[in-house]
Amino acid sequence: MQFKAFTGLSGVGRRLRALAGALPSQCAVCHAWPATRVCKACTARFAQPVSRCTHCALRVPEGVTVCGACLRAPPVFERCLAAVDYAYPWSGVLADFKFRADPGWAATLAALMRGSPGLAQALDAADLVLPIPLSPERLRERGFNQALLLARQLSPHKAHPAMLLRLQAGDTKVHQAQLTRAERLRNLRGAFAVEPARAAGLRGQRIVLIDDVMTTGATLHAAATTLREAGVASISALVLARTEPHRDHTASLP
Repeated sequence: MQFKAFTGLSGVGRRLRALAGALPSQCAVCHAWPATRVCKACTARFAQPVSRCTHCALRVPEGVTVCGACLRAPPVFERCLAAVDYAYPWSGVLADFKFRADPGWAATLAALMRGSPGLAQALDAADLVLPIPLSPERLRERGFNQALLLARQLSPHKAHPAMLLRLQAGDTKVHQAQLTRAERLRNLRGAFAVEPARAAGLRGQRIVLIDDVMTTGATLHAAATTLREAGVASISALVLARTEPHRDHTASLP
């Protein structure tokens, strides 16, 4: 039962998912047939590279590398790369991936992330690739960690699922997405820890953090802060999608 809690699929189910992912199907966006899960035309249309702040991955004007907020308050990690905006069609795709028990999306979404300028170099330079972990409660609820599936697709030999631990999900009465950035930061205090038996192995290492969506940066900030305290030398963050800031978000990272 413990194994199923981490995978969310039986051995037969995993083989069926893998087979389904290899077969032609309708494009999930334009419904063209036959196609991969997202056809080349839709990828070209909805995943064009755009200018982003190298620190927080928000859109910036052409020629700008760092947004004003990150110049005023640089984040804990050195850089952040995002493949797409958290908008149509990717918000719906991510809902299928995370909330409708479809881990077969991992390969397609990881391929989308590989198109981000600088991502290959960040992975090559990394000593370890760490997915943002889920809390035990969230993992039991979902059946799998979407960030871990992406990390294993992106860098199977460097991905380590057990070095960074999620101790708690925060206040479960309110979903994180409903909170402002300041509230999320408060909610995530003490949320992460380094596995004690492996803490020494992190000192001086170059780490890449993987997550599916970056909203305010609070989750990545909390995880990166924990890794800094463990002596990690450098941290990059790679995410599939980046949300635009809401009016009550500062969009700046500490």
